[in-house]
Amino acid sequence: MAGSAGKSFLGRFGVHIAVLAFVVIWTIPTLGILVSSLRQKDQIVASGWWTALTTSTRTDAVRLAGAAYQVEKDGKFLIMGNLLGGGDSRTLSAFGVKAQAPAEFPAGSTAGLVDGVTLQVNGDGSYVMSSPVAFEGDRGRRVYFAASMPPHFTAENYKTVLFSEGIGRSFINSLTVTVPATVIPILIAAFAAYALAWMRFPGRALLIATIIGLLVVPLQMSLIPLLKMYNGVGAFFGVPAKTYLGIWLAHTGFGLPFAIYLLRSYIAGLPREIMESARIDGASDFEIFVKIVLPLSFPVLASFAIFQFLWVWNDLLVAMVFLRTDADQMVLTARLNNLLGSRGGNWEILTTSAFVTILVPLAVFFSLQRYFVRGLLAGSVKGG
Repeated sequence: MAGSAGKSFLGRFGVHIAVLAFVVIWTIPTLGILVSSLRQKDQIVASGWWTALTTSTRTDAVRLAGAAYQVEKDGKFLIMGNLLGGGDSRTLSAFGVKAQAPAEFPAGSTAGLVDGVTLQVNGDGSYVMSSPVAFEGDRGRRVYFAASMPPHFTAENYKTVLFSEGIGRSFINSLTVTVPATVIPILIAAFAAYALAWMRFPGRALLIATIIGLLVVPLQMSLIPLLKMYNGVGAFFGVPAKTYLGIWLAHTGFGLPFAIYLLRSYIAGLPREIMESARIDGASDFEIFVKIVLPLSFPVLASFAIFQFLWVWNDLLVAMVFLRTDADQMVLTARLNNLLGSRGGNWEILTTSAFVTILVPLAVFFSLQRYFVRGLLAGSVKGG
């Protein structure tokens, strides 16, 4: 008994460690996206998101003002300005005049150059370059400096993404696609699952086998034939192509086999006594389905809703085939794909857009997660 209890404890401890590891692996990248989306572009370039709460240092280069900006004072010619441009929160710690030694001189010191020319750079970025003779040339001297940036968070990235990059409109488009494409398969599959589980009719076994076989059909193989069929039927009835109706029907068709299979496994496992008692009391199949089966099947309906919502929300391929690529119909995944091409170096834009994209799936999952495992496992032991 003691050995069995010890093994049971070790087993539970191992499960807890495995779950904790999965949680950490999933949480760390999400936390990184969130932190990066709240940082400024210069901070993202200078250091990783894990240093967001510490001061970071970045080495940069800039050209001083040209000879046209020199002034004469006390027999010397001076060029003055600010390396940081003014209004910058950074603090300059060192500077240099060679790329090999960008932090050769500490801030506030004076560096001797050639022919009596000196350069003084202060911590606030202001500089004074002095020469005994007049400066010549239009291009200023290149100077390197190391500047430290204190921790700073901003919501400007979200303002830019939602109102300037078209993410807000694409967010609405994705909701327009995802919500009906989640509800419609559930409505159809629930009726079909009840019929296949508790109603007897010719060809029932063949229909179940066909649905199971459709689970292994690759989506990519059926996209173009489905699009051609939809366009043909739409042309016959005068319905234009590339509409929301087309993508709703496409996602419904792709999601129905799994939905029917999952719901049938659950509904077939409901107690037979309840069904027989309802029939004895004179209830029809529709009344049994609405008043008994649907309330008892809410966990599995929620489980499939999570699956379908995530699949449709993160879909790019079906959206590119069945929707136009203009701003009026472009979904979030397509918009992000465009941003990767046009704003590939702007990590503050990309991380903010990515976090906006995952907000809704996270809300859906956490609101329905208590039904998730129960709905997946409830019909796994017995079936009709």
